[in-house]
Amino acid sequence: MRGRRSSLCAPPAQIQRDIASAVSAQAPVWGQCGGQGWTGPTTCAAGSTCTESNQYYSQCIPGTATTTPSEPTQPPTSTTNLPPSSTAPSSTSTGPAPTGTQIRCDQDPAFHFYLQDQDGAPVLGPEDTSGYFTISGTISLSTSNGTRFLNVDEAAPNSYKPLTLDATATTTDWGLEGDTIITTAPRQLNFLACATSDATVYDVYLQEGNDTPSGSSCSLISLHLPCLC
Repeated sequence: MRGRRSSLCAPPAQIQRDIASAVSAQAPVWGQCGGQGWTGPTTCAAGSTCTESNQYYSQCIPGTATTTPSEPTQPPTSTTNLPPSSTAPSSTSTGPAPTGTQIRCDQDPAFHFYLQDQDGAPVLGPEDTSGYFTISGTISLSTSNGTRFLNVDEAAPNSYKPLTLDATATTTDWGLEGDTIITTAPRQLNFLACATSDATVYDVYLQEGNDTPSGSSCSLISLHLPCLC
């Protein structure tokens, strides 16, 4: 009897194309896999799980899926849950791997400097001491002193507003445009990176105008999640 040919009888070349198409529909590790307005892939490559940061952005985070190994394996190293280009913090600690996401600058002079806590103040510094932040209206960071929230000091008299890390969230309009950190009310995505006496550390401000700190070498930058390329 004539009829539609079953896919079980499809030529080998067609089957290979079908398999390749299914694989290519997956987002890579650390790639975007969801969020409001997202039209790309919503499933993740093996070994990672689509994890929501906020309503605008979900990312394929490795190591969140559980598997049962067929034979004993070595304990995970301290590089678990770090992006492929990251190196482990220089520590002998065997505590849990950090959760959240890094926030970095991708422009000179602070290219590949990462947001982090330095003695209670948010700065841009080396990747190996980077903070891992949770972004959902607020931006929070787990520290040895408990959870700290990234806030903008709106009371500062100049257009460059210092950033602070506090026990209470006062800035609750943080958001994302793609991988770019913004404030939403009003929308603002400009920051200042200002050199300090330590060449590996930059002070960071939210810039709402054109003022700059007197006597400081500062550059206009934006802040982003780790590279999604």
